[in-house]
Amino acid sequence: MELKVQIVSIAASLGVLAMVFEAVRRRNLLERYALLWLTSGFVLLGLAVWQGALKTLASAMGVKYAPNALFVVAFGFILVLLFHFSLVVSRLADQSRVLAQRVALLEERLREVEGRKSDEHVLS
Repeated sequence: MELKVQIVSIAASLGVLAMVFEAVRRRNLLERYALLWLTSGFVLLGLAVWQGALKTLASAMGVKYAPNALFVVAFGFILVLLFHFSLVVSRLADQSRVLAQRVALLEERLREVEGRKSDEHVLS
């Protein structure tokens, strides 16, 4: 791998790791999601630094130019992250729907209770 490409790959991986650590420190990113990002950042950093592993991975994948294998791995991590977040969003949408239904039921019960109290005051 060319030195320039390796330096850019290392810098990008370190940038991802720094952003994740800063987001966790500021409590903008939950630790369970940070683990996914940290794993991908460390794997990409390892492959960027360790050229032998990257060349072995590239030949196993049938990729002629080793840095392209790094991009394939990064793309794979992005797909896994997107799938994971799609699952999380789907679960949250279901939970929001159930929560809205429960709030509607509680509001209806509250109206019934308030209606009974007003009827009792009118009778007394």
